[in-house]
Amino acid sequence: MEVTKKKNIQIDGKHNKPILCDVFYQDDQKPKPVVIFCHGYKGFKDWGAWDKMAETFAEKGYFFVKFNFSHNGTTPENPTEFLNIEAFGDNNYTIELDDLQSVIDWILLPDFPQAVQVDVSHINLIGHSRGGAIAIIKAVNEKRITRLVTFAAPTDLGSKFPTGEELEKWEKKGVQYVVNSRTKQQLPHHYQFYKNYKENKERFNVKSATQKLDVPHMIAHGSNDTTVSISSSGELFEWSPISKLLLVENANHVFEATHPWDKDELPEKFQYLLDRTFPFLEAEVQALVDEYGDSDD
Repeated sequence: MEVTKKKNIQIDGKHNKPILCDVFYQDDQKPKPVVIFCHGYKGFKDWGAWDKMAETFAEKGYFFVKFNFSHNGTTPENPTEFLNIEAFGDNNYTIELDDLQSVIDWILLPDFPQAVQVDVSHINLIGHSRGGAIAIIKAVNEKRITRLVTFAAPTDLGSKFPTGEELEKWEKKGVQYVVNSRTKQQLPHHYQFYKNYKENKERFNVKSATQKLDVPHMIAHGSNDTTVSISSSGELFEWSPISKLLLVENANHVFEATHPWDKDELPEKFQYLLDRTFPFLEAEVQALVDEYGDSDD
């Protein structure tokens, strides 16, 4: 059966900017387990091989949802370009967690357009890089999440903030800039980003959130990741109560995908990752607890 794709659906968020969503599924009028994918920092839902990944999940019988965080810097008119850099500067972790909640709530609405296609008793989160950390924090507080998968997720959302004189300079100027290595744009971070982090430091603590997880958690990382240290995967594995660790040999931060990705096949290392993600999502929860978790925790 062909995969149905509905792209660039606008839903309302809590922060005065729309959230752009894509859904991929087989239109067989049968309920399917849901997968919601969260992109990472300086990422977007249409980056690289994410469309091909969505098709692969849909072919496997999942209802796959991916979305742009409302303040990721793209616009509804140009979902693949960072044209709203002021929105990028106004982004913070609270906004991203609220955006993810808005997407979850949208799927669960009685009048959700594809309601007949979704099994709301099986909602899985997958997050790449920073999106993985956001997914961990959300999975602790959103009890409707049944499985969690993180690709190359960091363990400390505060580690990249400046300190000392650099922090004082940022506070004084109100903005600092980061270069987007792909587009060479100077992207702003307004000081509110750090302030929001400091005010919610406990909520954004990835370690304490991971330790509180009560759903099966698959942790995947490439051994050649130069963006997020492979040691992060070991920490997550140690902290997460019901966890499986998958190290992908010689894979980089995006598992060898590039942007744009116009090939019919996924990169070999990315396909290897997905081939091991599906059995994890399909296994009975008790079997995962018995194999990966300590039920006495």
